[in-house]
Amino acid sequence: MSDIKVTASTLELIKLAIAEDLDGGQDITSVATVDSEDLSTAHFVARKSGVIAGLHIAQATLEFVGISSIELLVSDGDHVQAGTEIIRAHGSTRAILLAERTALNFLGHLSGIATLTRIWVDAVAGHDTKIRDTRKTTPGFRELEKYAVRMGGGTNHRMSLSQSALIKDNHIEAAGGVSKAFEKVRNLFPDVDVEIEVDTLDQLREILPFKPELVLLDNMTPEECKQAVALVSGQCKLEASGGISLDNAKSYAASGVDYIAIGALTHSAPVLDIGLDLKAEI
Repeated sequence: MSDIKVTASTLELIKLAIAEDLDGGQDITSVATVDSEDLSTAHFVARKSGVIAGLHIAQATLEFVGISSIELLVSDGDHVQAGTEIIRAHGSTRAILLAERTALNFLGHLSGIATLTRIWVDAVAGHDTKIRDTRKTTPGFRELEKYAVRMGGGTNHRMSLSQSALIKDNHIEAAGGVSKAFEKVRNLFPDVDVEIEVDTLDQLREILPFKPELVLLDNMTPEECKQAVALVSGQCKLEASGGISLDNAKSYAASGVDYIAIGALTHSAPVLDIGLDLKAEI
């Protein structure tokens, strides 16, 4: 399922993480306890079951410190059981220990996002509704975190403010109303997709004649979302957001909305426990 390359921005994150660990010095513990010529095999193992994401970032981290013998034993997007070995690497013991925490940080964080996303996707199984992320991402990590959402079976919202328009309540307040806000965006940027947030069915009725590509139903109940779907009748896509939990996700999906927006996918996903077991050569 992997569809990511190690971009320049991702490589910079790896460099930053390693530089942060060393802080201009050296790994004093490894230098003191490990001979510079020592070799080891590193076994990256999932301590808990979950969906894996970030294998190629972990690989790039190992390669950055000079480890070239690396096997990826599963694929991003795979659901693995606790105890599954996911990466095996061989090389300098000092280098492996230098890369260990950074590689695990990437793997655990991204796999946690993928795992939580899969839970949400499973919660709406049987309906056409897609689980979608938001821009509530860790600064600098948006590309990676949205990738992890895809590995969990979710769908990405816009990557940046310049990709498409999303008119929210503060834009509406500043522009002087729903209609005025929409007209301003459409007139200045006629070729971009426009999504607009509404709080009531009356606002939805007001905006439909402007032909938005998508309408965000903010903090509406499943019943209100069902009424919105009937009102729109295919004129545009609908996204539900706010007040949605795993307990009521299926009710929202059953309303017929196209998307459910879940900021928690990226801002509140627990880290998936992944460890590294080192086997030194004697």
